[in-house]
Amino acid sequence: MQTLYLVLSICLIVGLLALFFITFVINRKTPVPKGCENIKIEEESCMACSNSSCEIKEKFEYEKLKEEFKKDGDLK
Repeated sequence: MQTLYLVLSICLIVGLLALFFITFVINRKTPVPKGCENIKIEEESCMACSNSSCEIKEKFEYEKLKEEFKKDGDLK
């Protein structure tokens, strides 16, 4: 009986991983909606947002830090 539960749990995990992978691939293949191909987010409006877990905001902050380190490296 215990091996049955083990096999069922392994099948469930494999099934969930397969579902994740399939939905990930389908999402990647989905085309960008018409009219949204060249949307650019302005840094000023993005930094005014209060969402601290936004990946776009984190990317802007990362780019700022990268530029600061470049400037500091050039000065030394």
